[in-house]
Amino acid sequence: MQDQATEVTAAGIARLAGVGRAAVSNWRRRHADFPKPVGGTETSPSFALAEVEDWLRKQGKLAEVPLRERVWQQLAGHPEGPLTALVHAGCALLLIHERPTVWLEASAGSDERLARLLPTALERVLTPRLGELAGVLMPGGGGASGGGAAAGVNTPEDPQAVNERSANPGVNTTPATPGVNAALAAPGVNRAPAAPGAQPADTVVDTPPPLLPSAPLLRGAAELAAESGARQAFEFLLGRHLDAHPRQYTLTPSELAALMADLAGPARSVLDPACGTGALLRAVDTRPEQRLHAQDSAPDLAALTALRLALHSRAGVRAAAGDALRADAFPELRADAVLCHPPFNERNWGHDELAYDPRWEYGFPARTESELAWVQHALARLTDGGTAVLLMPPAAASRRSGRRIRADLLRRGALRAVLALPVGAAPPYNIPLHVWVLRRPERSPASPEVLLMDTGQFAGEGRGGPDWAAVRDAVLDAWRAFTRAGRLAEQPGLARSMPVIELLDDDVDLAPARHLPPPAVADGAEQLAAVRERLGETLRLTTDLTPPAADPAAPARWPLTTIGELARAGALVMRNGGNGGHARLPVLTDTDVLTATTPSGTLPESDEEAVLTEPGDVVVPVLGGGSVARVIEEATAGAALGRNLVLLRPDRTALDPWFLAGFLRGTANNRQASSYASTATRLDVRRLQLPRLPLEEQRRYGARFRALDEFERALRHASRLGDHLVRGMYDGLTDGTVAPD
Repeated sequence: MQDQATEVTAAGIARLAGVGRAAVSNWRRRHADFPKPVGGTETSPSFALAEVEDWLRKQGKLAEVPLRERVWQQLAGHPEGPLTALVHAGCALLLIHERPTVWLEASAGSDERLARLLPTALERVLTPRLGELAGVLMPGGGGASGGGAAAGVNTPEDPQAVNERSANPGVNTTPATPGVNAALAAPGVNRAPAAPGAQPADTVVDTPPPLLPSAPLLRGAAELAAESGARQAFEFLLGRHLDAHPRQYTLTPSELAALMADLAGPARSVLDPACGTGALLRAVDTRPEQRLHAQDSAPDLAALTALRLALHSRAGVRAAAGDALRADAFPELRADAVLCHPPFNERNWGHDELAYDPRWEYGFPARTESELAWVQHALARLTDGGTAVLLMPPAAASRRSGRRIRADLLRRGALRAVLALPVGAAPPYNIPLHVWVLRRPERSPASPEVLLMDTGQFAGEGRGGPDWAAVRDAVLDAWRAFTRAGRLAEQPGLARSMPVIELLDDDVDLAPARHLPPPAVADGAEQLAAVRERLGETLRLTTDLTPPAADPAAPARWPLTTIGELARAGALVMRNGGNGGHARLPVLTDTDVLTATTPSGTLPESDEEAVLTEPGDVVVPVLGGGSVARVIEEATAGAALGRNLVLLRPDRTALDPWFLAGFLRGTANNRQASSYASTATRLDVRRLQLPRLPLEEQRRYGARFRALDEFERALRHASRLGDHLVRGMYDGLTDGTVAPD
């Protein structure tokens, strides 16, 4: 009965039944007994999961649903929202991970029995592992009245834990997310309101326990934990939630998090004051004696981070909700390391109310310099000699409004390194972000130097991300050599250490690219010689691929058919590119088709089913008026079809793909099938024409069209190599690495 509260969209029904979304629309129209919508919108209704499953089962349409998919559907359709459901699932998985026998005892019997026993069972785990935060997460805890400022695993005998809790009693960690705390309130008791003018009386009312709607989800999560482990089950559910809402969260890629943790080095205590979903702290190599401190302005993220870290390690976990700049939950903490991916370009960070804050040891940040406020907050929470590693926007290294603070950080030896990452390393993916490494100085260095490094040469193509292995090796090798000797020999084009005095000019510009020497002459010349050699090979290949002279022939008078007629006859399937899909799928865009490059796009997660490409599909752009069609090969197969593209999937027994693509590229064919509105040209693919030819004749034409495609690709490659060679020659001549003779 409780699954009745879980809702599922049409796309979810399609996944349950193993069909396309169009089939679900047909069932709704043709079957009067199909379940009625219980929520959602008119264009995207939602249905009760239990009713849908009953109907599918009666119709014999219920496919064997993978356990992971079923649990995800229960979480995504939870009546109190996916975040509340994720917290509930995380609490149960932590109980399963820590006390499996306690879970087995509580889960034996009905859902109502589980919901009534679970709060007491959770108390045995959440309180020792998460301390005061258990009052927010745990049924029957103190969350409803507002817990303490920070929460953790430290026992009351830990003096630091006692001091930290007593030092900041006013910060409330009660989640602001509706339902997270209410659904975990004390079960089974309801206070009846008193009549006007009468004294209130406590009346016990037998109401369903608040955790009852979550019982099916928790049982499913337990099955998933038995299959793959509690940690993996929580990571899967969290990952799916983040994929489903990519615009709501700014994530730190796992490779970057691991690099930042390695730069910080071993640490007994680590703080992340803007923890998000806990990626940075999760990357720390933890031990039972360590303490991990996390804070985030979003209470739900603080809760998820605490559960994630408790599942991931045996280290002590203390998590808090609140803005670390305005309401620091750990004012007395002195950590060995601070890791932080702060919010960028925040104007409302507390500039007005924090003017006299003691953390501004290196200068009061301007309103536009929120990142420098986070830098000084991190330094203020370090022990002497501790290391802070922050992800920063590149503008923070050169904005004039921050030059005085940058200068003081340099003079006093606090800023140790500025490392420029390749484009695509982390969101926003279109700019090369920086990593700043800082240390709280124990004493002023006699002749300080700072490490500057630019790893842009390791950028990947498209959206595949950089070569993380190369980035990691280069950065860690340079950083370790620099920390050992206090300076680093020049690595042209990659890294160098500079005396601080050379950077203390009017701008104090710390952008690494402005200070690195160009690549060595030999390296530049050798690289240009290699490009020239590849260009020569490609030009020879284009000569070999040049089509032979065409023999004159009389104009053909073939009987013609259209794409629309072929689709109606079943000779091909026609699909339009969608506006949604799975966030992790590569997406083939119209630009990729026009330039013959690999899939480079992304689409937001939505209920719309993604159209996936297969080998032999023909993809046609519908905007721009160009005569282009691309045959999908093995390397491109599996990508989602992007907007403004039409996919044609021919029946190989009736149509040759290369024959189809070749005739679709005819200029006259495209002209007669195009429509014009204002300045845009749109292609009506259904009106494109093909000759009616036997399959063997189609293959003859298809072989010639394929040879033309190879010739075209070779020409494109030669053009790119030529551009590379010309640009390299210009750069070499202007920076002195290539002699004019």
